Amino acid sequence: MEHIAPPAPLLADTTLAFTPVPQQRHRADGWTPETQANFIRALSAMGSVGRAARAVGMGRASAYRLRERPEAKSFAAAWDSGISMGRTHQFSIAMDRALNGVTTVRVLKGGAIDVSGGPDMAVVNAVLRDDSFAKATKETE
Repeated sequence: MEHIAPPAPLLADTTLAFTPVPQQRHRADGWTPETQANFIRALSAMGSVGRAARAVGMGRASAYRLRERPEAKSFAAAWDSGISMGRTHQFSIAMDRALNGVTTVRVLKGGAIDVSGGPDMAVVNAVLRDDSFAKATKETE
């Protein structure tokens, strides 16, 4: 097995302060330390394992297999922190769009322009029904 360097001091106390899971086989398209760090970054922004895995060119099932490996404790802790941050971030975006609205500009036949927008209570209700968003906000209180 290869030696993995500990996280850089500048990353201390961040979601990227984890020790990457060592590769079982050296593959350019595998879970390299860089791919793992990018996955945690994407998870912190998106709050979704599937979307974060796709963002780094990997599969959701592959990500879960990596997390389950015995030497993945540090990676799993970064994952947990990242997904919590990502869900909180997505909740904030959804609530902002719901309460402040999103402006929609449509060009109609004949060149007329229709501008509409405003709060979207359907989004507010959907967000409030979603347990993962509710849990994310409770964790940050």
